[in-house]
Amino acid sequence: MKNIIIGTAGHIDHGKTTLIKALTGRNTDRWEEEQRRGITIDLGFTYFDLPGGDRAGIIDVPGHEKFINNMVAGVVGMDLVLLVIAADEGIMPQTREHMDILNLLGIEKSIIVLNKCDLVDEEWLEMMEEDVREELSGTFLEHAPLIRVSAATGEGLGDLVKEIEHQTRDEVVQKDIHTIPRLPIDRVFSLSGFGTIITGTLVSGTITKEDTLQMYPVGTECKIRSIQVHGEDKKECYAGQRVAINLSNVKKKEIKRGCVLAPLNSMKNTDLLDVKLNVLDSSVRILTNHTRLHFFTGTSEVLCRAVLLDKEEIGPGESGYVQLRMEEEVAVRRGDKFVVRFYSPMETIGGGVVLEPNPKIKRRFQPEVIEELKRKEEGSSADVIEMHVKSHADTLITVSELAKLTALSLEEVEQDVKELEGQGSVYVFPMRKDTYVWHCDSAREAEHILLKALTEYEEKYPYRYGIKKAQVQTTYFKKLKPNVYDRILTLLEEQGSLKRVDEFLSTPGYEVRKDKIYDRVSEFLLDTFKKAGFDFARYSEITCKDVPQEIMDDILNILLEEKQIVKINDEMYTLTSYMETAKEKIREHLKEDPLITIAQVRDMFATSRKSAKPILEYMDSIKVTKKTGAESERVAY
Repeated sequence: MKNIIIGTAGHIDHGKTTLIKALTGRNTDRWEEEQRRGITIDLGFTYFDLPGGDRAGIIDVPGHEKFINNMVAGVVGMDLVLLVIAADEGIMPQTREHMDILNLLGIEKSIIVLNKCDLVDEEWLEMMEEDVREELSGTFLEHAPLIRVSAATGEGLGDLVKEIEHQTRDEVVQKDIHTIPRLPIDRVFSLSGFGTIITGTLVSGTITKEDTLQMYPVGTECKIRSIQVHGEDKKECYAGQRVAINLSNVKKKEIKRGCVLAPLNSMKNTDLLDVKLNVLDSSVRILTNHTRLHFFTGTSEVLCRAVLLDKEEIGPGESGYVQLRMEEEVAVRRGDKFVVRFYSPMETIGGGVVLEPNPKIKRRFQPEVIEELKRKEEGSSADVIEMHVKSHADTLITVSELAKLTALSLEEVEQDVKELEGQGSVYVFPMRKDTYVWHCDSAREAEHILLKALTEYEEKYPYRYGIKKAQVQTTYFKKLKPNVYDRILTLLEEQGSLKRVDEFLSTPGYEVRKDKIYDRVSEFLLDTFKKAGFDFARYSEITCKDVPQEIMDDILNILLEEKQIVKINDEMYTLTSYMETAKEKIREHLKEDPLITIAQVRDMFATSRKSAKPILEYMDSIKVTKKTGAESERVAY
């Protein structure tokens, strides 16, 4: 099932909120002022279910130019945009600015919704369609489908829903749920008895209840107390979902719209950004060096100064390399899209893409600086190597294999892998013959799958230490060589993602259950083995009333793991203390007499030959004795 986020865009009073209410049955104007004034000031959120079963979150963004910063925040994570145009008015100035912003932020899928069709006649509608198509010619909306509707009467809504379903099913690409989770925050509030709650669109990755993440740029560690998706409690949420998250360890006053929730140390705060900046064709401004701008990315808005690195000025329709010097710290990643608006008056003049999120201060017109930024824009050899590493999630890939695939020298590949490791994009496992590389996204996906499997196993088998290491490999890491698999387990263990107890793997905080059933069965088994002495009880003949055999087996294994009992052979078990006594007695005998027989062991422990023989075989297994040739004779090991 896809998680889809649909947004609206368009001029004030063209019916965006009414359209959403017609689709979902809910009013997204939350605040009293919005309802009183009849305009959307802040972001509104709701959802509806598509006929095919997918659930679409829907964001109502403000149309009024004074609230454009809220509109930019709403675009985050959108998969599909409904550009709403009133049939009685056509494309207006705010519609054009919304279109520019959507284009700058990389929104590709859209539907043009010609609303209020009930207010005009057919001839006017045909003329308006022609005008809209003419206006959109040459833009990213040129080939977008156009649907006529009336949100007020319901006319055309069925056609709109069909088109939404078609686009979300066949056109929209599912977001990556296996990469680093990032949640740009658009609302923060607190509820009595719950504490701090944030909302936003999860743009990548997966967040699970009880995760510990970090709030950027604040730096505070936050634990995920609970998660809601569309008003329902969930254990985890995925990229493409609108989520509300209850946090512990952080107060409402510490965070605000624009903060980003992401894994610990996965991002770095910065007040400098190297970017490729495009000025809109429609802009009436020429960008000059040191111009003060409003910078928008994700849900954040920060003032900055633009230092032009390769040009004296950037005019309408032109682009250039720019270093943005921020007035507050932000946390972004390479490839993030942004919008810039003029400082005063506030109007959108352009946008672009972040090339380097943590640069050093750069001087203007330096050839080596321009060359470096060109390489970053085009994609470096390290980007190509990262792509190959990511495509070998199941097997991992060696540095020598990467050199063959990329036609680069071993030294060049090693340098790029070192760079990727420094950026936190890959894990590197040096081996005796070669070095293996694993993408961090692949590691996160494997960790997520493994922890889910371990958790389910622990719930099903609470009297076991976890899943056997060998079973985990054959199920989840079957394409890996054993030595590489061991390195991965060591990495996950060092990161605190899992726990190892001998040959068993479990979740970090897991302990075997020691409840009344455990106490009853363990006492029963220990007492049975104690009473049997050196005659040994056969486990297959032992039963404990009202306890399933599977649970008895698991508790027996706990006693073995804790070394309270030992296994003599496939049938016989006894107390560890008994076999320690036997070991000492046999060693004492061998000091006096170099040979010991089954008959002597039988007499030594007043038992039968049927039990004496397994005692000597056990002593062979722990290297106290060894055979000399005759089946019934032993000497010291």
